[in-house]
Amino acid sequence: MTRDDVEKKVKEITARVLKVDINKIETKHRFAQDLGAESIQSIELVAAFEDGFEIEMDEDEALTVTAVGPAVDYIFKVVQAQHG
Repeated sequence: MTRDDVEKKVKEITARVLKVDINKIETKHRFAQDLGAESIQSIELVAAFEDGFEIEMDEDEALTVTAVGPAVDYIFKVVQAQHG
């Protein structure tokens, strides 16, 4: 899975969980400030990313990632570590 694949899927999952238009999601956007995520939705996003990518993330570490671009980088790193 390439970084571009991860980015596309992160945007799809983010759009679904936060109920925002996927075409309006950019890597610079922050989940809470720019996309309107509330605390519970941040936890839902972590769970959705884990399901969508079939990975396990450290929840505390994952919740420190507050924007789309850093989330893509973090998930790409976890995918590489867990799936090679």
